[in-house]
Amino acid sequence: MFEGQPKGLYALALANTGERFGYYTMLAIFTLFLQAKFGFTATVTSNIFAGFLALVYFLPVVGGILADKFGFGKMVTSGIVVMFLGYVCLAIPTGNNAVGIAAMIGSLFLIALGTGLFKGNLQVMVGNLYDDPKYSAKRDTAFSIFYMAINVGALFAPTAAEKITTWYMGKSGLTYNGDIPALAHQYLDGSLTGDALSKFTDLAAQQGAATDAASLTAFANDYITCLATSYHWGFAVACVSLIISMLIYVFGRKTFKHADVNVKQAANDDNKAAVAELSPEETKSRIVALCLVFAVVIFFWMAFHQNGLTLTFFARDYTAASAEGLNRIGFDVWNLVLIAIAVYGLFAIFQSEKSKGKTIATVVTVAALVLLYLNYQSMGETPVEILPQKFQQFNPFFVVALTPVSMAVFGALAKSGKEPSAPRKIGIGMFIAAVGFSIMAIGSLGLPTPNELSTATGDYRVTPNLLISTYLVLTFAELFLSPMGISFVSKVAPPKYKGLMMGGWFAATAVGNYLVSIIGMLWGGLPLYVLWCILIALCLLSAVFIFSIMKRLEKVC
Repeated sequence: MFEGQPKGLYALALANTGERFGYYTMLAIFTLFLQAKFGFTATVTSNIFAGFLALVYFLPVVGGILADKFGFGKMVTSGIVVMFLGYVCLAIPTGNNAVGIAAMIGSLFLIALGTGLFKGNLQVMVGNLYDDPKYSAKRDTAFSIFYMAINVGALFAPTAAEKITTWYMGKSGLTYNGDIPALAHQYLDGSLTGDALSKFTDLAAQQGAATDAASLTAFANDYITCLATSYHWGFAVACVSLIISMLIYVFGRKTFKHADVNVKQAANDDNKAAVAELSPEETKSRIVALCLVFAVVIFFWMAFHQNGLTLTFFARDYTAASAEGLNRIGFDVWNLVLIAIAVYGLFAIFQSEKSKGKTIATVVTVAALVLLYLNYQSMGETPVEILPQKFQQFNPFFVVALTPVSMAVFGALAKSGKEPSAPRKIGIGMFIAAVGFSIMAIGSLGLPTPNELSTATGDYRVTPNLLISTYLVLTFAELFLSPMGISFVSKVAPPKYKGLMMGGWFAATAVGNYLVSIIGMLWGGLPLYVLWCILIALCLLSAVFIFSIMKRLEKVC
């Protein structure tokens, strides 16, 4: 899968890996931060989260328009600088008053603007590498590798966020408990009574606090401040990762400089081959086809990005706070890395043409499995404590581990002439997403509603395997849809509108991300299975729609 790719792919992919590590570290704790620091309700948190994601994925339209005029590379470097400023501002601890809220919103806008300048234009340059006939057949494979690199950064992000939270709170003699922040805010507001007050008193005592009124007030303030500050430290990680990303981009530029050319620049360069002109009818046909695909993926992202919102709420409020037995393996990121190495090693054994390559692959695979076994044995019988953000490492892990599997399957289908087209893969991905949320719907039957949690008794928390299996299925859907969709856009977009059309892909993602808030706003009185069923229905309807227009889409492929 890596053979015969241009060197520029790896420089661009690694630059994106650094940026994505910082972004997903921030995103892993963002909704938890909003509720812990400011005491926002699920509705307010959902609107801020969805609004931010919408900006992150809508502003690439602006970035694409600017890149079509001024150049892709200039927008990428500008984006890194603007993002850096945003993360610096977000990392600075502020109060939880109106000034703090305003500072947070300003920081989010800078991050979204910088991402808009960076993200889409970097991917356009990846696509430009494959306009060369020498590499054109490897376009889909390249975007799968590129997408995998994004998720390498995302894989380590939740662990980084968790370690920082644990370290900072430990300095004050506190430990994380997902029930405390909301109860602490309610106590300070004077709205905590009855069983909920008793629950807060017990949790405070477990943290070493006295149970008189003055001590409880001091504990509530201290816990909120300490947890919020730990999240600010987590946001600072993104600043470091962006510096690394910029260094990779600058020093690797010579490998992809030839791809940093838009239509305007190519027309002014006598050494560049002329860009093929499309007729107005062809241009219109391609734009219409892309817009139809954009309409479909809106609902995938509405469902998929629940991972940072309602699925994180579910991890915090409904999922066991510790893992035992074999389940513990998945909550150590280095174990996941070893599993991924073993998967790649197995594929290398079968794909290597020389005996030396097979031998090296065998040694690497065996070594990874032995280290995994030894690491598991060293755990003993001690349960592993789980912070809610930790579940977000499973999606990028599955992307990294399953990418060679999906590429092998698609490669075998291509050789036999049966590989689905990019639009068909998108439709299949929508069906798979519906299956993922069906798992959540079944697993949520009989659980109390979120509004009933403060007084709920008994053991209602479910096994971590419910969320893990959901992320597994959603990752299959993502691999069918996201890298293939990006590849489809880079291939079909009319040359003079490449930046704009890639921005259009992100604009569709933006709309889907804003619609994420709908499920968050319904989080409260409705049974959980009803919320998941809404997403199931939307995914199924989208799949039916894209298959109904498949012939039109495949004409422009």
